Amino acid sequence: MSRIWFVLLLFSLAVGCAGMGDIAGKGEAPRMAKEELQALLGSPDLIVIDVRTGKDWSRSNRKIAGAIREDPKEFETWRGTYPMTKTLVLYCA
Repeated sequence: MSRIWFVLLLFSLAVGCAGMGDIAGKGEAPRMAKEELQALLGSPDLIVIDVRTGKDWSRSNRKIAGAIREDPKEFETWRGTYPMTKTLVLYCA
């Protein structure tokens, strides 16, 4: 079964992930520090998903190389498209 992580980068905990409140609020996904993510980057078992909203994403000059961008409002649509054998990291800051 895949594991979904929410990465705390910059001030994401204070701001929150738009559209991801239901999952984050229930405590169903563990949190990961950016240092932990850095150690995993490049692993074939890792999928990084950028769930920032349009303006937040387009205005940012900081993006994780190889990250897949998904609309957080469409979570129910795309959440099942990723292999259950991979570790999924969703980030929003």
